[in-house]
Formats: sequence, structure tokens, C-alpha cells
Amino acid sequence: MPMPLRPVRLASILPRISIGHTEARGYGYHCVVTMKKLSFLLSLTTNDNDYQIEQAASAQDVARRAGAELRIIYAENDAITQSQQLLKIIQAGDQASNPDAIVFEPAGSTGLPQVARAAVAAGIGWVILNREAEYISELRAAHKIPVFSLTSDHREIGRIQGQQVAALLPRGGSILYIQGPSGSDAAQQRTEGMQATLPKNVQARLLRAHWTETSAHQAVSSWLRLSTSRELAIDAVVAQDDSMAMGARKALQEITDLHQRDRWLSLPFTGCDGMPKTGQAWVRNGSLAATIVVPPNAGLALEMLAKAFQSGANPRERTFTEVKSYPKLEDLGARDKKKD
Repeated sequence: MPMPLRPVRLASILPRISIGHTEARGYGYHCVVTMKKLSFLLSLTTNDNDYQIEQAASAQDVARRAGAELRIIYAENDAITQSQQLLKIIQAGDQASNPDAIVFEPAGSTGLPQVARAAVAAGIGWVILNREAEYISELRAAHKIPVFSLTSDHREIGRIQGQQVAALLPRGGSILYIQGPSGSDAAQQRTEGMQATLPKNVQARLLRAHWTETSAHQAVSSWLRLSTSRELAIDAVVAQDDSMAMGARKALQEITDLHQRDRWLSLPFTGCDGMPKTGQAWVRNGSLAATIVVPPNAGLALEMLAKAFQSGANPRERTFTEVKSYPKLEDLGARDKKKD
């Protein structure tokens, strides 16, 4: 007489499916299996930046279309806060309540390798945005869950900014260049790229801010109070972020000397990120001379994760998103020639 089949606890070997019910049929068992709804956690640097706001919106749109749960948290531009937030979530949950994957954009100079290892050890996928991390290869080799990076080419962004300056200042001059924070790889790489294409007859004065309009406003306001700032003849204001470009513009609008204020505000301002409702709109209304369109990649990361969980295939270790000048470099140069 054949032995009755033993029930198998499918949830233990296929963690992303759940058993609806089990009933006996002769010597076997019949299982009704339903797919578990995917759950993602998105950690962003701040909610006070147009690019980060667009990151959140793109992720929410993809999650809604994919029928996935999405939770978004913000680190307030602080790496320690971000690390603590993520560790608390990883350590407080269990396999059933943990998110299927964490997607995060680093708030500081580190890609949080220890947090990444804790997440993957807990069975949570890990995606780092706008940053490359050496530990990605290590985690991919040791675990079968999705682990990858998705980033824009920040050196290419910087190279485009240098080319924009060349088009705007064909005779050379000086620029006020507003960088992101010192601990940011993106800020450093954008600066390196800019310096590689900046014309030899253009000098750059560097300032630091924190990817927000408020921080750039404060940095430029403080710089304007220095006697050395009044001795420099600046010909353009270039920022690594559209919000920072607008913060600089706001600070210059507060100059009480009308002649000096008009001179500053007549200069070309450029930024980066190029979101349709902010950066591109500011170019169209003349607040900015140019920006660089950097597509938000949080939504794309969620799309890649959903496909990975469905197919079981890990995405490539690193994926670059395309960036481009807005307006096109040739159009920017042509427009400057018309002014002459």
C-alpha cells in the first residue's frame, strides 16, 4: 500500500509565495498557492530637493502599476540618521514582515556596507542609487537575491557642465561653482568631470552646499559678505544641482546695491537634474541658462527589482542612466552667439 504524501511547507523554500489552504485528496495534498505582494523600502536623502521629490514620485508610480507596497523614508541629508533608520527596520522585522528589497540613495560619503550586509543576510535585496560600491560584487557572489547599483555617470555630468560653460563663455572668464557636500562621491565626480572640460581661459571659484536651495542660499550669502568676493569678476554661476542654482540666485537678489544686483542677475546660471517642472521650466522662463537632464532612477530600480523577483534573474551589477544637456550644447552656443 503506498505511503501517504507528507505535506511540504512551501513557504520555507519559496519565501515569496504563501499557501492559501491545504486539503487532503486521497493519499496526496492539494495546495492553493498565491503570490506574495512585493514590498519595497526607498530611502532618500531629503524631501527638500526637486530631484529627490521626483525620485519619490517615480517610485510611487512604478509601485502602483506593479501592485507593490512602497514605504519611503528620508535621511535629512545625514548618513548616520540614514544608517540608523535602515538598521532599525532590518533588525526589527522578520522574514515575513521585512521588505523584499531596500533601494537607497546615500546621504553621505559611504554606501553603508555594514547595513548592506545586514540587509542581505536577512534576505532583503539591496539597490544603491547614484553611487558605485565595491561591496556589491561581494554580496552578489555570496547571495542569490537581487543586489545591484543604478547610477548616473557623474563624471559625464561634470563634463557636460564644463562644455556648457565653454559655450556660454567663449571668451573665457570666471565662474562661481557650487558643489554638493564634501562627503559626496557624486559631488566629487561631477567636479572632476567639470574640471576636465572647463576651458583653460575660465577660472572656477568653488563653494560647498548640501543639495538644497536653502543651503546654497546660505553659502552664497556668507560668501558675499567676504571682502574678497567683491574683488572677483564672476561671469557665470554654475551649480551641481538646480535647487542650489536657484538658492544662489535668491541670495544675489538680496544684494542691496541695485547696480551690483543687476549685474549679478544678468549672468548665466546653470544647474543640474533637469526635472520637467523645475529645472527645465527654469530654463524656459530664463531663470537658468542651462541644466542637465538626469532621469530619476528610483522608479527604474523598482521595475528592475519586480522583474528580478518574477524571473529569478539578478540584474546587471551596475547600470548607468543617460544624461544630456538642456538645451543641447549646439543650441546653447548658438544662442550665446546671437546675444553677441
